[in-house]
Amino acid sequence: MATKGGRKNLKRAVNDETLTLQSGQSIMQVVSLRGSNLIEVIDAKGEKALAFFPAKFQKSMWIKRGSFVVVNDGGREEAIESGRKVACVVHQVLFHEQVRVLQKSPEWPEIFKPVMIDSSSGNSQINPSTTQENSELDSSEDDDGLPPLEANTNRRVRVESQSATESDSDIEDS
Repeated sequence: MATKGGRKNLKRAVNDETLTLQSGQSIMQVVSLRGSNLIEVIDAKGEKALAFFPAKFQKSMWIKRGSFVVVNDGGREEAIESGRKVACVVHQVLFHEQVRVLQKSPEWPEIFKPVMIDSSSGNSQINPSTTQENSELDSSEDDDGLPPLEANTNRRVRVESQSATESDSDIEDS
């Protein structure tokens, strides 16, 4: 992806399916969106870090939890040592086709490999990061200590016309 030129070269770079990682770049998965152009990512070692999502991507590319991005993390160690929270900068957002091509290449980190199911033996290899995310999703669907939602009294309740016709047919039968 071109670093110069702002937004004008983004679409051209998206159409390019071949991606070679430069030195200081790595593939990371988005864990959560923090707001103010900050995202939390997890690297190939399983370590979480904050990454800056540049303004040139705004209104042209969207990411969500589970998306993959290429980040410049050359100064990551220095940023952590100096006490800064933002450790890397997003260089490129990877789309589905690019992820599929990269998954087949040796550059793809092992931690992000999809779940492989052996149909012959019934064994499955489970990705630890996806199981952790699934457990977080399951816990977020619980009550979370909140009271149940009440019915909205500002809306009219629809009257079922079939129930009236059924009761009339029951009266005629007797």
